[in-house]
Amino acid sequence: MPKNSTVSDQLSPQTLAAIEALGSHLAVARTRRRESQAARAKRMGISIPTLSRMEAGDPTVSMAVYATSLWLMGRDSELAQIASPEHDKGALELDVQAALALGRTRARASANARAGSRFNKN
Repeated sequence: MPKNSTVSDQLSPQTLAAIEALGSHLAVARTRRRESQAARAKRMGISIPTLSRMEAGDPTVSMAVYATSLWLMGRDSELAQIASPEHDKGALELDVQAALALGRTRARASANARAGSRFNKN
């Protein structure tokens, strides 16, 4: 029986590279703190193989594992900023387009109202 497709099978190469970079950065942070994989895994409450997979940038490792590793570095507060509305350029562009469309609609309505009032004067 074929294996079911997972979200990680559909990730873009750029996203996979970003996850791999995050894992690598977490590994560097651990080694710079002179902490063994065994010690870090114990502090995180995970197995050494899971820690190794995270540090290799495995996208199937849960976000909680990555978040816990960031927490141990004091960087977990930055997670909320990743998708914050003020940094969502796609949504901001949609807001601008909607505002422009609303402006065009109002301008047309105003022009139509002025044109209609000229014809209704007796």
